[in-house]
Amino acid sequence: MFQNRQPPKSPNVTIASRLPNKSGFHEPLLFCPYFARKARNAFQTTLTHGIRMKITTWNVNSLNVRLPQVQNWLADHQPDVLVLQELKLDQDKFPAAALQMMGWHSVWSGQKTYNGVAIISRSEPQDVHVGLPTLPDDPQRRIIAATVNGVRVINVYCVNGEALDSPKFQYKEQWFAALTEFVRDEMTRHEKLVLLGDFNIAPADADCYDPEKWHEKIHCSSIERQWFKNLLDLGLTDSLRQIHPEGAFYTWFDYRGAMFQRKLGLRIDHQLISPALSAVLKDVYVDLDARAQERPSDHAPVVAEFDL
Repeated sequence: MFQNRQPPKSPNVTIASRLPNKSGFHEPLLFCPYFARKARNAFQTTLTHGIRMKITTWNVNSLNVRLPQVQNWLADHQPDVLVLQELKLDQDKFPAAALQMMGWHSVWSGQKTYNGVAIISRSEPQDVHVGLPTLPDDPQRRIIAATVNGVRVINVYCVNGEALDSPKFQYKEQWFAALTEFVRDEMTRHEKLVLLGDFNIAPADADCYDPEKWHEKIHCSSIERQWFKNLLDLGLTDSLRQIHPEGAFYTWFDYRGAMFQRKLGLRIDHQLISPALSAVLKDVYVDLDARAQERPSDHAPVVAEFDL
């Protein structure tokens, strides 16, 4: 069922473990021995217990700005996999050396100013793939996939769309159709699969702080929700709703209007999981502490834990 593919030779994906140590980054600004010491200790603990796998998605809205927060989060929470969206970094500006010194592997697809996605993991990612096969000429860096510890991880930064009458919304429709076909194919190859990231869709009224205000608006329109359902119809499960069928678990809070302080947000960051992962899912939560920091991303991390 599985098909091994060689990592692409495209310049738009880089595997950190193949980078030279001297990468041009200013290490004193990016690396602290405390992080590495904490990472090593937690890694040894995980190896001792050995069965829990923690996978996290986080739209960081500029890794250049948020790198110290990401380093702290990795050191404190020790996920097995952390995927990032909206890197907003050129391919050669990704801080791979700093992450390597903390003990992390990285693969990424970068783009200046906009977009950009990365997979950071304890074990080296295998079978790396970037882009959507049916959109080969798409210049926007929105998707990267890799296999980590036998789990296929597909990290997406889905198109925003701007407004339902915008040309960007047509691109969003095209992009979701291409994504659905790609995931359909990937599911034939990988029993354990997670599709995660910033989907820019709130799947139901419960995922929106004011359904009337957002009715048939971008992120909450019926057609976007159908695209989301099309992914679920492939056999995927919304992991958060498996654990928490009801309630508000917002992942995005607008910077304007003190929306985070007022607890007014949208749930647009998701982890959709295959049946094999659904069967071993133990917990899902939104880390609002990360959103409460100084100079935060407007998104909070979403964490899923599995007993494999």
